[in-house]
Amino acid sequence: MKKYLVAAAVVAAAALTATPALAATSATRAAAFAKPAVAAAAAPHAAEPAVAAAPVSAVRVVRSGERVDAGGGFTVWLTPDGKHWAGADGFENFRSVVDGNIDPSQPGVSHQSEGDATGSFHSGLYYGTRKAGKVVLTGADGRKTTATLLELPGHPGWGVWYAHRDGSSKGVGVALYDRNGRLLTELPPF
Repeated sequence: MKKYLVAAAVVAAAALTATPALAATSATRAAAFAKPAVAAAAAPHAAEPAVAAAPVSAVRVVRSGERVDAGGGFTVWLTPDGKHWAGADGFENFRSVVDGNIDPSQPGVSHQSEGDATGSFHSGLYYGTRKAGKVVLTGADGRKTTATLLELPGHPGWGVWYAHRDGSSKGVGVALYDRNGRLLTELPPF
């Protein structure tokens, strides 16, 4: 901290010997640098204030083609052309993001599911936003399940979500929220 005070004093001294316009600029800069050092010097044992961090995203960034174990025998992976997934039977499925069936100019969400009365696997796309925060599934009983979100590097404006739920896949609605918890779009139960 002492080095900042010394640096501020050197800048201030240089400002006094400079031309008036330069002196004002140098003094302003010296004051800007001196304030944090003085505040820290007043409370030497206090923790320094943390710089405001960017909101933490719940989105996991994965490489193109990276296979993600989605649990229950399901695997999910993303490529630039869309979402791929396979169940325990090994049969591969695909949902395109480039075939014109989604409108990336506005927030949207899709929903695919498979399972039986004992449990179901749900997945889909979210798109039209670079600020996705979470996808929540709500069952007919009102029970909510938060999905896992995956995205390719570079914030492409779309990603994939998946979740497991006990019981049938019928009557499940899907909602997409931004990082501040604001509802962006939703699909009613089907």
